Amino acid sequence: MGDPQADLFGVPASGVTVPGGEPAAPGAQPPGRSPVPLAARMRPRTLEEFAGQDRVVGPGSVLRRALDGDQLPSLILWGPPGSGKTSLANILAEMSGAAFESVSAVSSGVAELRKIMDRARERRRIGRRTVLFIDEIHRFNKGQQDAVLPDVESGTVTLLGATTENPSFEVNAALLSRARVLRLEALAEADLGGLVDRAIADETRGLGGDDVVLEPAARARLLSLCGGDARVALDALELAVAATRDRNGQAVVDVAAVEGALQNPSLLYDRAGDQHYWLASAFIKSMRDSDPDASVYWLARMLEAGEDPMFCARRMVIFAAEDVGLADPAALGVAVAAQQAAHFVGMPEGYLPLAEAALYLATAPKSNSAMRAYLKAVDDVRETLHQPVPLHLRNASTALTKGMGFGAGYRYAHDQADAIVDQQHLPDSLAGHRYYTPSNHGSEADIAARLGQISATVQARRSAGGEGAPADDQSSTVGHH
Repeated sequence: MGDPQADLFGVPASGVTVPGGEPAAPGAQPPGRSPVPLAARMRPRTLEEFAGQDRVVGPGSVLRRALDGDQLPSLILWGPPGSGKTSLANILAEMSGAAFESVSAVSSGVAELRKIMDRARERRRIGRRTVLFIDEIHRFNKGQQDAVLPDVESGTVTLLGATTENPSFEVNAALLSRARVLRLEALAEADLGGLVDRAIADETRGLGGDDVVLEPAARARLLSLCGGDARVALDALELAVAATRDRNGQAVVDVAAVEGALQNPSLLYDRAGDQHYWLASAFIKSMRDSDPDASVYWLARMLEAGEDPMFCARRMVIFAAEDVGLADPAALGVAVAAQQAAHFVGMPEGYLPLAEAALYLATAPKSNSAMRAYLKAVDDVRETLHQPVPLHLRNASTALTKGMGFGAGYRYAHDQADAIVDQQHLPDSLAGHRYYTPSNHGSEADIAARLGQISATVQARRSAGGEGAPADDQSSTVGHH
């Protein structure tokens, strides 16, 4: 695999090599401008240099206390690109004094892992620990992950795995149970700004040896466009400096230079990964909470990142029935129409009906009574299973079934002036169960009032001795199904 002590940027842990073959001090640049990317040169060497992630590695954190006690547990570092997973793994290995073995799940296989484990066992015999860093561990299949399990369990290696995907789905349960998951977040602008400023000022590893001026507006634009990704920010800065350097060596980086260096920065998104589900969740919750601004923002985030418009449309159709429901029955029609219109028109103009539907749903009155009614009914269905249909509700399609009493006593609602009848419709064992409770939101308030009127009419007739049990009246059974 090459130098096992090299990090994923190809930079030897012992520093770069200058002409003449003598290794330089860690982080030093060779004479002239280094071919090593700025992001690699500025990789933090200690936890004090490590930007952000105070919840994970800050003073008093569980990991920091463990390190202070000379303990390094196996860890799965889960976070977006550029959040510091590889850098943190290097720092932790250095602090532990262990040998550092690094592999990428993209290019390594079981045979290479076994060689690493053999070396780790040899080190263990002489009392030295081994830290195994697996970048993109989610790309290892079950067999590859199983190959490291016995040595992680026995303590032959301490595993540090890095992944951008949710380890609950991508890492074997057996391996996950032997490691602690640390969630790293995208860097906040303040932390990212500190990294950029340090890179400009650092004369050894950064751009401090050059005459670089980063205009305040350009700095703000850089921080806003890189999405919390330190690697993107530093690489874009280096490119912008190179593009604006004049013949005297001075570089004045303005907003245009930053935007040119980033060249249409892509939104962090994966149509099958965490970002897909997180943004969809934010979109749905914003509509549910009647926030039209957030709703259209999250819709735009998904569509501009390349999400399938039909996915967004499907979520809105479901939302219309689940969260708006009978408070505004027209909402379902709006959502379905938006889906059909977006499919018919296509992108990019397809965003128009989708945005209209999102705003309609966000501002509509809300009720989940239909979902709650169904789930209550499902509970009874699963609890009671095969309850017989009452005889008076069965259709008497033949002389035989009619003779067996099918349909006998059924009261036809339209035979009543107000179309209200008093008869049992649930199975005998569930008679009186109530599943639907209307809200008082939007149009459903009228439904609640209507149901109240029906109930009052039925009770009045019962009190007056009007309509009795349906079994005594067979006058309205013919032709009604």
